[in-house]
Amino acid sequence: MRRPLIGLTAYAQQVQYGSNEQVVGMLPMSYVRAVHATGGRAVLITPDDPGTDVLESLDGIVFAGGGDVDPANWGAEPHPATDSDPVRDASELLLMRAALDADLPVLGVCRGLQVMAVATGGSLHQHLPDLVGHDRHRAAAGTDPLAVDSSAFGRHDVVLTSGSAARSLLGARLTVNSFHHQAIDDPGSFTVVGRCPDDRVIEIIEDPDRPFALGVQWHPERTGDLRVFAALVEAAAGASGLGRTALAA
Repeated sequence: MRRPLIGLTAYAQQVQYGSNEQVVGMLPMSYVRAVHATGGRAVLITPDDPGTDVLESLDGIVFAGGGDVDPANWGAEPHPATDSDPVRDASELLLMRAALDADLPVLGVCRGLQVMAVATGGSLHQHLPDLVGHDRHRAAAGTDPLAVDSSAFGRHDVVLTSGSAARSLLGARLTVNSFHHQAIDDPGSFTVVGRCPDDRVIEIIEDPDRPFALGVQWHPERTGDLRVFAALVEAAAGASGLGRTALAA
């Protein structure tokens, strides 16, 4: 029996291959490995030629991390530190709304969590240091054990709301890796179920009325804790009728 098919939103970027410069659809392989390690089969969704028909083939979808969401999407002027990609925004907001309307299992990672909020009428803080007075939600040297170069993530705790699905999955408190300078202000139609206890920055949202709709502000794909990916794949298997047999295949 086939594995649940999980879409991963990717981005288009100009890169150098030897002497050739090309625009490529790309995403860190850590996302692909996280889906495969938890029993899914990953496919990339690039932002060009957007359309909701791709969702008809999927059992679940991950909205991946990346650059800033354009504040024009919630009627705000850009902050000097904001660097957005309107093409990717348009594609992912279209896919997000359609996926939610179809009750397709959805996982948002970092930027993906922010897209969840904006797609449902919410808004973002554009530059966290202006709000919380520090930049610890971004890099803190030497804190990412999977970093292959000098890049690193910040580290902080997240406290989860009692009675939430996220708390049942992740426990009352956990330490996460972090690399972002935007954050949710208004969560839109979602419920806030996790915050950083130091500054109250929103770290987890969910929709208890949907089969599976979860967003996290950190990068679990860069850690050994893949519980959110496993939960997505399990929900995708159930929604598609594949069941647990597919997860063991």
